[in-house]
Amino acid sequence: MPKRNRVTPYGDIVAIDLRGAWLGNRGILHEGEEIVAFHRHRLWITCELQHRDWRLPQWRPHHFTVLFFHDEAVSLAAGHRPCALCRRADYDAYRGAWAAATGEDAPLATEMDRVLHGERLHPGTHRRRLHELPWPSLPPGVFAVVDDRPVLVRDEAVVPWTHAGYGEPRGRPRQGSATVLTPPSTVAVLRTGYRPQVDARAG
Repeated sequence: MPKRNRVTPYGDIVAIDLRGAWLGNRGILHEGEEIVAFHRHRLWITCELQHRDWRLPQWRPHHFTVLFFHDEAVSLAAGHRPCALCRRADYDAYRGAWAAATGEDAPLATEMDRVLHGERLHPGTHRRRLHELPWPSLPPGVFAVVDDRPVLVRDEAVVPWTHAGYGEPRGRPRQGSATVLTPPSTVAVLRTGYRPQVDARAG
């Protein structure tokens, strides 16, 4: 049976068979092999599956809970950012795009984590924040909600995401307001030129 360690675009931690392309870290969330917390701090990062010769055994006591993401676009929608240690080049690119989007100096990691935390959750809760943004403003790589389902935004289409992976593309709305999962600061990062890894089956 699959363990509860996969993350959806909503940021929920679920037990599904879908393989992960990246690791996630939100702190120590488990006791034994049970998830008992949603997060422990504001630092939500996306890491490589393997870095150097490090070993990250699942469910180790007093060690962060190893989570998995289908692809990087899912991790960004969930509210994570690239790790500065194992993904330095991606972290620098994300941080540089953040600075370009805001017109300010490149932020510290703690500053980005503070902003992202406020954008992904309602204060004092684990309830996910959704954001209304114009459809024409959304760059590829963003996740929105259409018909109560998460969809990946592409140039000419949206692609539904399910617990089994991506489904069949459908036409992308060209006007009106979109309900967006990806935090607005990350939307701006994508609009400024950061390109996340996306599973090839998304088209």
